[in-house]
Amino acid sequence: MHNLTLLSQVEKNRIELDKQAAYAVWQVKNAKRGPDVFVEQSNNIADDDDRDFFERAVTKYKTQMGVA
Repeated sequence: MHNLTLLSQVEKNRIELDKQAAYAVWQVKNAKRGPDVFVEQSNNIADDDDRDFFERAVTKYKTQMGVA
């Protein structure tokens, strides 16, 4: 087990972005939202590195969940 409070703010942010990506893909897979959710969320991320991380996570979860 890991104590998440010991992580740096950057690492905590990456975990949050990964969770958001997984949830967005889940929403599309389950017809709760359209694929525009990916662009909408990506556009709300100011930092280029964080945006790139989010987009890679979306791609990863699309593959895992079988979303086109």
